[in-house]
Parts: sequence; C-alpha cells; structure tokens
Amino acid sequence: MPHRERRPATEAEAKALASAVRLRILRLCLDRPLTNKEIARRLEANPATALHHVRTLVDTGFLVAQPPRRGARGAREVPYLATRKSWSLDLSGHSDGSEMVDAFLEEIRHVDLGQSRMSRLGLRLSAEEHAEFNARLFAILAEYQARPPTPGGRAYSVFVVVHDDVTRED
Repeated sequence: MPHRERRPATEAEAKALASAVRLRILRLCLDRPLTNKEIARRLEANPATALHHVRTLVDTGFLVAQPPRRGARGAREVPYLATRKSWSLDLSGHSDGSEMVDAFLEEIRHVDLGQSRMSRLGLRLSAEEHAEFNARLFAILAEYQARPPTPGGRAYSVFVVVHDDVTRED
C-alpha cells in the first residue's frame, strides 16, 4: 500500500493537537463514542475541563457528535467519536512532538508492561537507508490505520519514534 501524503495542518488544527489531554481524548473516542462525563471520568478530570477540550476538538473536526442518548438518570447525553482526521495531517513546523510523548507517558502509566512487546534499537544508517527505513515503517502504520476496526478485536496502541541518537558519538 503506498504511503498517503499528509496535508499541512492549519493553525487551528495544530493548536487543537498541541495538548496531551486532547490527544488522549481522541484515543479514548477512537472506536467507541463517549460522552463528556465518560471522558472526564476516564481522564480523572473535571467535567468542565474535559468539555473545554471536547469543544476544541469538535470545532476543528477531530471529534464529531453522535446522536444524543439518555443517561442513567434520563438526562440527554451527547457522545463523541474521533474522526481519525489527525492521521491525515502534517504538523511539521507546528509541534516539537512533546504533547505526543506526554500523552504516551500518561497512557503507558496504566499499562501492564509485562504484557507489552517493546524493543529499542540503535542503528547507524546512511541518509538513503534512513529514508527507506522511515518510508517502510510508516507505510505499515498507514496500512493498518486505513483498515476498518475489527469487530470484537482487541484495542492496541502503537507509539513509534525514530530520532537521532545524541548519546552516541559519530
């Protein structure tokens, strides 16, 4: 599957994604619509704070409201679902990526790492090999991102960083 080109993010889109909390909300609402109350509970956050972030994500097209439903006490609740729009954006020049790292660190805090597969790899590559490695790696991610979620499938997260190894001398 060919790598899909990403379009440059607008200022509003980049600002919306420049928050670890909002990135976590997108992950929470990726496969299943959640109400603001459910989002706040999962984030261990104040519902008003969560609502501020939800509104920002709705206003920029990262979340979309679903048909309202009745809550436990009969109150009208609006669930929100992620649109997966963030995958199609290039944030170059807008972000140093620290919000993604912060979101990852907060999420991984809740994971049984003994049940996860991890690896660290040090490479020494030419510029061409580095480009090839990135192209192949991100093509695989794009392929799986494009697949519809498997009904009844288990939810997994992938966090990949390819970075200069500043700890090793040249």
